[in-house]
Amino acid sequence: MDYYQLLGVAKTADADTIKSAYRKLALKFHPDRNKESGAAEQFSKINEAYAVLSDPEKRAHFDRYGSAPSASGMPGGDPFGGQGFDPMDIFEQLFGGGMFGSRGGGRRGPARGDDLETELSVTLEQAREGAEVQVQVDRLTTCEHCSGKRSEPGGRPPKTCATCSGAGVVNAQARTIFGNVMTQQPCPTCRGEGVIIEDPCTVCRGRGRTLKVETVTVKLPRGIDEGYRIRVSGMGHEGPGGPGDLYAHIEMEPHEDLRREAEHLVYVARVPYPRMVLGGQVSVPTLDGPHTLEVKAGTQHGEMARLRGQGMPRLQANGTGDLVVIFEVDVPKPGQLSAEAKTSLSEFAAHIGDEVHEHREGFFEKIGKVIRGE
Repeated sequence: MDYYQLLGVAKTADADTIKSAYRKLALKFHPDRNKESGAAEQFSKINEAYAVLSDPEKRAHFDRYGSAPSASGMPGGDPFGGQGFDPMDIFEQLFGGGMFGSRGGGRRGPARGDDLETELSVTLEQAREGAEVQVQVDRLTTCEHCSGKRSEPGGRPPKTCATCSGAGVVNAQARTIFGNVMTQQPCPTCRGEGVIIEDPCTVCRGRGRTLKVETVTVKLPRGIDEGYRIRVSGMGHEGPGGPGDLYAHIEMEPHEDLRREAEHLVYVARVPYPRMVLGGQVSVPTLDGPHTLEVKAGTQHGEMARLRGQGMPRLQANGTGDLVVIFEVDVPKPGQLSAEAKTSLSEFAAHIGDEVHEHREGFFEKIGKVIRGE
């Protein structure tokens, strides 16, 4: 089994790339979301692949021998040492951790659900307005079938673990240079939960949570820009100690005409040469609609004009930026000029003492135009 191929990453992929690929595939094939035949098996395979490739030692072993290490460290065999690999454990570690109790740390009380992160694409208009934008997120929420109790309704209730008497931990003796020391370890029977689920819920498989796609409304601060993140309280994964939060990372959508620079907007106005020389008007797109701007006679290429207050609101401050208009000469292509227009331009050039030579197309230029359909 090629773990890299399963996750769709190159053998040179770094840890973040591997994690990102795993997250997308895990959500795609999660049994609570994907009911297609073979989805559960694929979910198990990609979790196994991530368990190996996310561990530097196991990954190095796989790269060398082409298989995961066994419990003895030899090539091949069970990469999890015969410990009963459960793909849902890896999923919960990355997407929200254990929900009930504290596997590996004793009883610390109800755990709060983990936070979630998502990317939110925002337009200039939405950022200026401070609009409410909706985004879909995958959340672990309390199982509606068992109300989070993990046992099948009407079935046998959970029973106290006989190994740890419900404590979730067991005492173990370790030999050190200072003598024998008593330590506490998670109970191997109940995995630190203190109880044994005899009839697991048939919907959540005894985990108390299911994956659910929810639409979350994010309120934007006026003037928000790319690179910021917004916290939406209580919209992360649910846990017995309460839900985590959702963090939305802002990405600005490119505008068709305008470019943003902090609180200012920039528009490049392509103006015909006669209008730059003699003066006239140009239509400038703004976030409020077209605005007619005067072009002064003799305007030079690269000159700028400002539309005060037509930019973006200053984030968490008073005032609004401007819309900066940059004038550029719109030079027509030779094919767009009529014979009369060329003659007039030549006469104008001669009048101001500018020597020009009309370019004549060569054979290969003509062939290129034919090929391009010009």
